[in-house]
Amino acid sequence: MNFIIFIALLWTQAWTNLVFILIIVANICIGIYQEVKAKKLVDQLSILTMPTVHVMREGKCVSIDICDIVKDDILVLESGQQVCNDAHVVEGSLEVNESLLTGELDSIYKQYGDALLSGSSVVSGKCYVQVDKVGQDNYATSLVAKAQKVKNTHSELMLAMKKVTKFTTFLIVPIGIILFYQAYYARDEIMFESIVSCAAALLGMLPKGLVLLTSVSLENGVTRLAKKNVLTQDLYSLETLSHVDVLCLDKTGTITNGKIKVEKTITISQHTNVTNEEIIGSFLQATDDNNATFLAMESYFKKNNLYQPVSKIPFSSLRKWSAIEFENLGTVVVGAVEKVLSSCTPKEVQDAMNKGLRAIAIGWTSKSIQNQQLPTLQPLMVLIISDTIRQNTKETLAYFHQEGIDVKIISGDNLSTVSSTAKAAGVIHSEKAIDMSTCKDEDLESIVENYTVFARVTPLQKKQIVEALQKRKHRVAMTGDGVNDLLALKEADCSIAIADGSDASKQISQVVLLNNDFTCLPDVLLEGRKVVNNVTRVAGVFFIKTIYTILLSIICVLMNQPFPFIPLQITVIDFFIEAMPSFLTIFGENIQPVKNRFLSTVLLNALPYALSIIICYLLLLTLQPHFYLNEKELLTLVYITLVIVSMSAVIRSCYPWSFLRIAVISFIIVGMCGVILVTPSLLHIESMSMKLLGYSVFGGVVGVLISTVILKLIDKFKNE
Repeated sequence: MNFIIFIALLWTQAWTNLVFILIIVANICIGIYQEVKAKKLVDQLSILTMPTVHVMREGKCVSIDICDIVKDDILVLESGQQVCNDAHVVEGSLEVNESLLTGELDSIYKQYGDALLSGSSVVSGKCYVQVDKVGQDNYATSLVAKAQKVKNTHSELMLAMKKVTKFTTFLIVPIGIILFYQAYYARDEIMFESIVSCAAALLGMLPKGLVLLTSVSLENGVTRLAKKNVLTQDLYSLETLSHVDVLCLDKTGTITNGKIKVEKTITISQHTNVTNEEIIGSFLQATDDNNATFLAMESYFKKNNLYQPVSKIPFSSLRKWSAIEFENLGTVVVGAVEKVLSSCTPKEVQDAMNKGLRAIAIGWTSKSIQNQQLPTLQPLMVLIISDTIRQNTKETLAYFHQEGIDVKIISGDNLSTVSSTAKAAGVIHSEKAIDMSTCKDEDLESIVENYTVFARVTPLQKKQIVEALQKRKHRVAMTGDGVNDLLALKEADCSIAIADGSDASKQISQVVLLNNDFTCLPDVLLEGRKVVNNVTRVAGVFFIKTIYTILLSIICVLMNQPFPFIPLQITVIDFFIEAMPSFLTIFGENIQPVKNRFLSTVLLNALPYALSIIICYLLLLTLQPHFYLNEKELLTLVYITLVIVSMSAVIRSCYPWSFLRIAVISFIIVGMCGVILVTPSLLHIESMSMKLLGYSVFGGVVGVLISTVILKLIDKFKNE
């Protein structure tokens, strides 16, 4: 629309009124530069999280980029990876989660000959698969693209911009036609004057630069976070984070540093033919599981080939155990204490868990495991495992509490372990802990409000907890690092992944913490608040012109009056009062919580000044005969009143004042005074005389007083 107006003015040779196009071009150039700058930095960081895959080449297992996969390649898939191509299993078995493709929540067991779809995630196990399709031939290519986006981004900022643009677009065409018709046909003005007057009204309705201002602010937030090793994969996640009031944290790898270590072993019984250590060694040699717990066990026990595996059931977060059946030995099970121990937990084990240590039990049975149902096991040993709490965790959690953000700890670990760890980490109300294995789905909505620590949580329950919080009008951020977190990450308002986590969790998350440290989350939260608060502060100034131009255009149509301003006058206000001060002060440090809705807030901020300008215009129009002003002097007085009221809005938006903001205010005052005094003929206004100066002061003071009164009335109404 700006370019259409430009062409119309160009056709009438209104040369001085074409200056506004420089602001439009500047918007485009600055926007492109900021986009490219932010994208370049994000792309550099994205390389660090780019998924790779293990493939068999010339008899060796090598790591390659997923884009280098060719048809018939043999891929090695393990727990935590995302299936990148349609393939079929040629050796081994695994469990996959296809929820991002099919919506089905349950894990699916895959073995020899079974097909795998790209976009599904490996929950557990290890296998070799042969690639059937690559690139666009993949059946699930379009679905994967949607899955990686997670869901449509809800941006209140951009939604507000679209609403305003849609509304002004609806008005601009009929009002423009009526204004031109009245000027050219009803008042018999020449084509030049008709188009110039009409163009000024239409240009004023378009909030030039506001979308750019929002984008630049968000992109700078992304850039600042990138320098702190935080990869923002979704521009508007910064805005979402500013509204978050509940933060769900996983225990292992988030609150703790994930460096798991076996501290000691507690022997419960011994197998008659072989030592417990030898049994565990054979288990570790045969298992395909590769999570942090099994890696810690490998560091503590020596692997051996004493027994050959017959069948395997990989570990899953839902079962909380894994099992391998061996020839001439029976079945060995490694899993949660309550799953393996048939009797009460030994006191020594319980004491360790009460101190925040984890416990993993090893059991044995001579029977084969049918239908993945555990028979009664002979408990052999319990491993006591430590996981150190991250540095600065207490300070981080205290900060979130101070900012009114409720922290929930969600973990698949034992209740005693999770609760003790949460207490040691400084989680507020850590004593409000619950074992989710004992809970019913219908009780979730009350449970999520009344409890802080959730233990023995299944992947589906993580998702349900997020949904229950959202039903209670909370904005939820979720951190995760494994495939068991995918459902919850997908559902959360803002999803945050750890760089050392699974490929799948990183690909669907909006924010990736490249330093694997959640204690940098306050920086992410603060950037979001800065963006929203700063855009809200300056957006009101942009909307003043939009509101008074629409109202003034309607008044001019009803009164059959020419629009009182020309495009150049509007452009000068665009530069000195809107664009320049807004861009210079957009990077403020306002980190207050975001409480109100964006559009209603900025409209209420702009409305008093816009109404004041309209009232002053009507007042000056009424008083014109008494002031003995000619037409040009009246329009000059109206324009100067408009400038003074608009500058008062900028001054108010700059509070609390800083050196930069005072300098900006001084610049716009000097700049506008200079343009009005030095180049009045260029602006098509009257040269300033003492009489006109006195009336201008009167008009400006009245305008500021009216806007102040309306502001107070609005504040009083809001408080009531």
